[in-house]
Amino acid sequence: MGQGGALSTGLSHLWSRRQWLQGLAGGAALGLGLSGCTPTPPRLEDLPGGFSGVALERGHALRAFWQRLAQGLALPAPAVVHRAKVVIAGGGMAGLAAARALELAGVQGVALLDTQQAMGGNSQGGSIAGLPCPLGAHYLPLPGDDAAEVQDWLEALGLRQRRAGRWQYDERHLCHSPQERLFWQGAWHEGLLPVDGVAPRTLEQYELFARSVAQEMDRAAFAMPSIRVWQREGRLPAAHAALDGQTMQAWLTSQGIDDAQLIWYLEYCCRDDFGAGLARVSAWAGIHYFASRHGFSAPRRQDERTAEEAGDAVLTWPQGNGWLSQQLVAGLGSTDLQTDCSVLSIAEGADGVEIDVYHHGRQQHERWLAARCVVALPSFIAARVVRDAPDFLRAVAGRLDWAPWLVANIHLQRPLADRPGADPAWDNVLFADPNAGGLGYVDAGHQGLDRLTPRPTVLSYYQALGDWPDGRAQLLGQPFGFWRDRIVGSLLVPHPDLLHKATRMEITRYGHAMAIPRPGDQQLLSQVALQSHHRGRSAQCAGERVVLLPTPGTRRLWFAHSDWAGYSVLEEAFTRGHHAGLWAGART
Repeated sequence: MGQGGALSTGLSHLWSRRQWLQGLAGGAALGLGLSGCTPTPPRLEDLPGGFSGVALERGHALRAFWQRLAQGLALPAPAVVHRAKVVIAGGGMAGLAAARALELAGVQGVALLDTQQAMGGNSQGGSIAGLPCPLGAHYLPLPGDDAAEVQDWLEALGLRQRRAGRWQYDERHLCHSPQERLFWQGAWHEGLLPVDGVAPRTLEQYELFARSVAQEMDRAAFAMPSIRVWQREGRLPAAHAALDGQTMQAWLTSQGIDDAQLIWYLEYCCRDDFGAGLARVSAWAGIHYFASRHGFSAPRRQDERTAEEAGDAVLTWPQGNGWLSQQLVAGLGSTDLQTDCSVLSIAEGADGVEIDVYHHGRQQHERWLAARCVVALPSFIAARVVRDAPDFLRAVAGRLDWAPWLVANIHLQRPLADRPGADPAWDNVLFADPNAGGLGYVDAGHQGLDRLTPRPTVLSYYQALGDWPDGRAQLLGQPFGFWRDRIVGSLLVPHPDLLHKATRMEITRYGHAMAIPRPGDQQLLSQVALQSHHRGRSAQCAGERVVLLPTPGTRRLWFAHSDWAGYSVLEEAFTRGHHAGLWAGART
């Protein structure tokens, strides 16, 4: 049984509080030997911190308004009425991409509304003790040709340039080496799949999985964004439908893949990208994780390795993908950016769209009147705020499930002492993390050009709660100390001196961080896309004619969010937002 199953017995596999504190005391004592004598061992409860980043209470405050609308009652009269040609509801990556596309198409009079104080959605950055750090997503794999819109955007940012007939990325923004390591059997190992010290059968299972992924790639092509496949094939390919009809766990069993080391790694991959493990994620999603990029290559023993680069190249920044959302915001020249605005209602009429919002800063109801609207909200929110929501929106919102997440940023006054093995990396993962759903940490200071000089840094620890039966309730209801105890307890195993170096921890919570791609989701989402009223057209963008992707919508509404792909990655959100923006601009 996986970690999520164990949690159903009341977190039975986690240590008791007394056990945690005993372990912490032992770790602190060990840390004294590593970092020198101190008058008194540091105490866990003395590590200051709290919740920061996303204002969860704003979303919850909307429930009263949604209930009022569900009862057929009118909202309070707006204190002010604004006008725009196009309103974009939602300032995540999809909404920002839609605004950028509208500006590229030459459309004026666009307003972008978001409920938080800073735009970016799950791609937000922050700081702790003056050091930048991610509050959400922290990297972007180099996009393939199917994500041409993302490629063009990166080129416009100067991150991607053509030299001597080849595309090259700015090395300052590529993840510096070493990229990742695994804490396993008391030592750090290069990469996340150990090859030295493992049984021959484990290596055979690596090869078996590689062959199985390659066979699925031969049966039908994969793409990111996935809608490219649906558009080319005119349907969800039969091979993909078969994978979508079962869990990743069931598919692995059918392939004879059962090695504990490999199973742990695949659990980690699914939780990392999808928020939940093998028992919940569809086989389509589990295979897509590898097949939409470069497949899966079985790691080799040290004496069999080639000079090939380990792992796939990624772009990353100290503030994670917050850097990208900041660049998008900075690049919008004419869009009216409105933060602190929670969308209450979107009503489509014969002559336009009414968008009612609550402005948290001004503490008043306001209304926007527009010719058209891009709804770049999560589907479950869109289904509540869109009046007379279309059937396809209700179907998707009723189908999807979302994983809660947290990101804990820990400020260190100086580098940690390290266990034997591989050198400190950007991504540092613990094998079988005792904190259920823990995904290890990234070093926000890893991209610094001078890493030889000891200096303060920030560790960003990630935890997915999609396998917790009551994950969302726990995330919202448990106090800061509950999470601090578990996170520090895990990190003290590889870093016994953590409490001697840490000065503060801040936790950002996401109640609905990402859609979990479960069996059957792709079947529904592909049908919605291919049956969309908005398909088979082209539009002008930056002086070029662009074939538009099918986009769910009505006469005046276009829906854009990673939810419409069934899983949350930047390429999906950006591409869908870009095309929704072009659709709205072409009709304006």
